[in-house]
Amino acid sequence: MKQTRTVGILAHVDAGKTTLSEQILFQAHTIRRAGRVDHQDSFLDTNPLEKQRGITIFCGQAPFVWKEAPWYLVDTPGHGDFSPEMERCLRVLDAAVVVVSAVEGIQSHTETIWRLLRQYQIPTFFFINKIDRAGADPEGVINLLAKRFHTRVCPAEGGISSPMMDAAAEQSDELLEAYLAGNVVPEQWPSLLFPLLRHGEVCPAVQGSALAGTGVEPLLHILDTLTPEPGGREAPFGARVYQIRRDRQGNRVAFLRVTGGGLRPRDSIGEEKVSELRRYSGEKYQPLSHAEAGDLCAVTGLSSVKAGESLGAEPPAQGISSEPMLTASVEFDRQQCPSREMLALFRLLEEEEPALRVQWLEELQEIRVQVMGTIQLEVLREEVQARFGQEISFGRCRVLYRETIAAPVEGRGHFEPLRHYAEVRLRLEPGPRGSGIQFVSLCSTDRLALHWQRLIETHVLEKEHKGVLTGSPVTDLRICLLDGRSHEKHTEGGDFREAVYRAIRQGLMKAESILLEPWYAFEARVPAGLVGRLFGDIQQMGGSLGQPETEEEMACVQGRAPVSGLLDYGRELTSYTRGRGTLSLRPDGYEPCKNQEAAVAEIGYDPERDTENPAGSVFCSHGAGFPVSWQEADRYMHLD
Repeated sequence: MKQTRTVGILAHVDAGKTTLSEQILFQAHTIRRAGRVDHQDSFLDTNPLEKQRGITIFCGQAPFVWKEAPWYLVDTPGHGDFSPEMERCLRVLDAAVVVVSAVEGIQSHTETIWRLLRQYQIPTFFFINKIDRAGADPEGVINLLAKRFHTRVCPAEGGISSPMMDAAAEQSDELLEAYLAGNVVPEQWPSLLFPLLRHGEVCPAVQGSALAGTGVEPLLHILDTLTPEPGGREAPFGARVYQIRRDRQGNRVAFLRVTGGGLRPRDSIGEEKVSELRRYSGEKYQPLSHAEAGDLCAVTGLSSVKAGESLGAEPPAQGISSEPMLTASVEFDRQQCPSREMLALFRLLEEEEPALRVQWLEELQEIRVQVMGTIQLEVLREEVQARFGQEISFGRCRVLYRETIAAPVEGRGHFEPLRHYAEVRLRLEPGPRGSGIQFVSLCSTDRLALHWQRLIETHVLEKEHKGVLTGSPVTDLRICLLDGRSHEKHTEGGDFREAVYRAIRQGLMKAESILLEPWYAFEARVPAGLVGRLFGDIQQMGGSLGQPETEEEMACVQGRAPVSGLLDYGRELTSYTRGRGTLSLRPDGYEPCKNQEAAVAEIGYDPERDTENPAGSVFCSHGAGFPVSWQEADRYMHLD
């Protein structure tokens, strides 16, 4: 029997993604009629907030069968504010269909989706939608996709086309010679094309209208032909958790894809047992007796697994790249709901969306959350009201800063209370923008045993280290282990954790730190006569713009600018264009903050008073440990 394959439907908001999902399920006879977003009756948008807003907020799933082959369809959020939810689902896909409007073409979130699909190496198919609309230019959109994404976008309405065969044949001289001689049989083409699709070198494209139901059958045919089975049936149990939700009875439900072996009710995962195994189709589910490699399923009974986590033999996953750029405080009536109870509610929401990174700031008696944008805040407010019956609002959004350093610096950490011992010497170097935290050991194993060096690497990478300007996370650092020392009798694993944290902190205190602020890439469409206003506003923010492209009375401009400047600019643009203008945003990394002094002063962080992140060291004398400040610690160190 064929394995279940999973296809994800992805798009910029309003490109027709959910409409296509409905048509696929309808034409595969999973549902009796295709619902519509504007009628609030789509099969996969089951949450009341999704129906009210007409957008997908949570990933929805449903099984279907096409030509006797089992599939799972995953409909993902199309708004950039819900990118973390979308990105976690990518790890369970065998193929992705990117829906692009033949009228609007490539939009900002389309580019984000493409970047993530290439990062996860997911075979990508394009559905050029709305070809029956006025102003549609499907061929122009296909040409732009090929140019913008440096790929071959090949027609696929009739199955594997000549352009696909040409691309596959060019992989080697021998294959090209066989192709030209007519010696490649049709059954060979799928396996020859698989690697090209996975690396994004070839993307089949089908034109159609999701609303009218045209183009859906050829899309399903090419998906069935060019999506390989996932394998893993004979492997030990492994799974990827992509979603945590609660059902109507309040049960915690973990959605996962089995990647190896199988799973049954009462099976143990870690120290917990699966209570119930379910197969969801929209908001309804059926109990399952077992799930095998390739299957999507939902399980109850697992209270500790997290969204994005790997289970069993599945290798650990890297963190998602869709990082929030904004933070806001939660405001509520503390007499109606004490802070502790409100914090508990937000911890439940954080289980479902880990990117919220809920914080309790004791000194301010304040709950803070991290978000992708203002639409997410509006949805959170409505969700807390609908689920928990609590009225909340949010304080002013502030950008999430990062910190790095301007030049290399050395940091040392020593931890030696009585019967403990560890010392490390690190060099902190500025890394390329967007590189995160990297570790390299330059220490000989003659100086420090390899297992201690590996432990030091773990401690460098295991936490988000705070900067000393604003307490924001540090990034773009290369941390080199220069030397280290252990004690044969007294060193324990936790000793090196303390020494490493203190060494990094001391290095940051010595260094010249740079505050980084988040930037957006944007695409603005305004009446041609208002381009000058747009240019002036963006330049005043410190941003940059490309050359405008004029289409009839409208001009399209792409550029970059700080998030702080663009945060409320959408409303302003709508106002001065009298509703004719649009602004699309997507995260585009971090750059040095132009008003660093003012930002640091406003936040008012004092690194010397941050007792949870000490920069000093602890030494031992006469049988007792004693602290030494970071300024004086180097004189006490045992290493040269």
